[in-house]
Amino acid sequence: MSGIQMILAANAASAVAPSTVEYLVVAGGGGGGTNHGGGAGAGGFRTAIGFSVTAGTPITVTVGAGGTTSSSSPYGQNGSNSVFSSTTSAGGGAGANNVATGNEAGSNGGSGGGTRNSSSGAGVGNTPSTSPSQGNNGGLGSGDGGDKGAGGGGASAVGQVGQESGGGAGGAGTASSITGESVTYAGGGGGGSNNGNTASGGAGGGGNGRGSGVGDNGTVNTGGGGGGGASGNSRGGIGGSGIVIIAYPNTFSEISSISGGLTYDQPTRAGYRVYRFTAGTGTITF
Repeated sequence: MSGIQMILAANAASAVAPSTVEYLVVAGGGGGGTNHGGGAGAGGFRTAIGFSVTAGTPITVTVGAGGTTSSSSPYGQNGSNSVFSSTTSAGGGAGANNVATGNEAGSNGGSGGGTRNSSSGAGVGNTPSTSPSQGNNGGLGSGDGGDKGAGGGGASAVGQVGQESGGGAGGAGTASSITGESVTYAGGGGGGSNNGNTASGGAGGGGNGRGSGVGDNGTVNTGGGGGGGASGNSRGGIGGSGIVIIAYPNTFSEISSISGGLTYDQPTRAGYRVYRFTAGTGTITF
């Protein structure tokens, strides 16, 4: 085979669309609770290898936003779902509020929000149920009468119980190397307190809970839960937005079309084409 023939053959091979891809789909984290409230749950974390795709068929991609927060009703909100094709990761559950008209229980979601005391229910993670699980439960608030908020659940661990010394830490997230480097996603938010102490957000973008002032926001494009706010009606942190990443061997062609509603880049991973979608909703076609 001549050199020109070899180049033509290589180009023809690279024009073939993949039949399977690997993906990571992380939803938006929940918003943290108000007034030494609970930390929010992380967005659902779902990943798979060998997911079937069909050339010429549009595939829906949606990157979920983080849950909003306020110092007045409606307080913390759940994060929004992220979607790739038939796979949906559920938004993280909001943290509980310590206010007369607020929800003192953590909200259910991809991972559940933490409570603000020991008698209210923790938010249930992996809601709706997926296999493998997309997240974990939030923790329970302190039982010492101080109402220190519990941590929100993360992709790898439940939120920690609120302590007499301060709010509970957020549950840890899970690492993925789909982009070619290891990044941890979907950490739960730390619980708020009324004694000035800071509660750590879970590894993977969870916001710190605060003992003074507003809870920290979850990290953008990690699905981290927002931290709980301190006493004095301080609001919780906003949830971190989600992310959708797909990868497949670079012997196959690039995606043929990506609708204008999606924001993306292409990280470098040896031997692979990688598409990292960081905002928006739209379709892609191989």
